[in-house]
Amino acid sequence: MTSPYLPGHRPLPPPAPPPPSRMQVWSRRVAGPLRAAWRGWIGPAVFALIFTQFGWTVVKVDGTSMMPTLRHGERVLIPRYESWLARAGRHTYHRGDILVFHAPPRVADHDFFGYRTRQYLIKRLVAVGGDRVEMRRGVLTVNGVPVDETPIRTYWAAQDCLDTDSVIANHAQSDMQGFVPTRTAFTVPAGQLFVMGDNRSERGSEDSRVFGSVPIRDVAGRAAAVVWPLRRTEHLDYNCALAKYVLMEPEQAVTPRGPLVAAPRPLPAPAAYQHPSR
Repeated sequence: MTSPYLPGHRPLPPPAPPPPSRMQVWSRRVAGPLRAAWRGWIGPAVFALIFTQFGWTVVKVDGTSMMPTLRHGERVLIPRYESWLARAGRHTYHRGDILVFHAPPRVADHDFFGYRTRQYLIKRLVAVGGDRVEMRRGVLTVNGVPVDETPIRTYWAAQDCLDTDSVIANHAQSDMQGFVPTRTAFTVPAGQLFVMGDNRSERGSEDSRVFGSVPIRDVAGRAAAVVWPLRRTEHLDYNCALAKYVLMEPEQAVTPRGPLVAAPRPLPAPAAYQHPSR
């Protein structure tokens, strides 16, 4: 093929591209790595944060204050959206629900008979705003109606440590830790909740009888179901005398017994707590 150029001539080189603009430099040095990071881990992390804050999350049970209903180390499923709806007045927690909530500030870093309290606590809701709470010989009474807690009381009686004689077994509130005054009866303020642990042994649960009622805004969510582990022993024995030693964790007083059974289970509010309204 004949060259279009005269002999001895070479084509002119193409013109040099213009220098990149500041926006192009920024895009190459910053935006590109950011996009890669978003696809790699930031996006999934943001999604996980949104999901756990507004969707569902899983919380570990730490301690024995909700025995026999919940065991130390079990994981419970929390529908987080309920807490946001409750704060907005669009959802109501019911008596009997098991709630996870922020420990009151005066309790969060306090030792309860030698046990270091947790940032979050898990207890059962037994009374709502306006309800009148009383304790008589270990029997919970709300609005003058004794609550039938037969499964709980039967378990602790079988362990030979059902508390009927202590101050908190006979008062709605006690100043045993210096947080609230001792009261025979207590009316729950509006917008607050009265919670108790299912552990009815002496010193078995630090709850509203010791630190007062809990504002609804401090509730992180309701425990809807146990999701882990997949298997557990059928029975747990609780050594009440051993549990009173202040130099050990309460769960060290627990001994598993019996065959393995399925552990995942729903946690509905027992009908016994849906007593007549005031």
